[in-house]
Amino acid sequence: QVQLAESGGGLVQAGGSLRLSCAASGRTLSQVAMGWFRQAPGKERELVSSIRWSGGSTYYLDSVKDRFTISRNIARNTIYLQMNSLKPEDTAVYFCALQRVGALKYDIWGRGTQVTVSS
Repeated sequence: QVQLAESGGGLVQAGGSLRLSCAASGRTLSQVAMGWFRQAPGKERELVSSIRWSGGSTYYLDSVKDRFTISRNIARNTIYLQMNSLKPEDTAVYFCALQRVGALKYDIWGRGTQVTVSS
């Protein structure tokens, strides 16, 4: 069974930085992509950033471009989200997700980690 373990959330002042990590583990793990979603209170979950496992191409939500950077460590089956110049509107629960080979969408989810940005 594939599992995702997230870490790195917390409370930070506006303009500050945080780094999220997500480690994937499990038998015969093979993924197409991994990504970070977020959900703020009263809002729908949105894809913040993603990275394809083969090739490393990336996607960013417009509102986080030039502030967030996603990266991966293939040997460790881990992705990172470096978040700089954080804004109060970045406050949300951040979820790591993985799309397995053969899946049409992200099908493995982490439990989420809270990111709170104070003004």
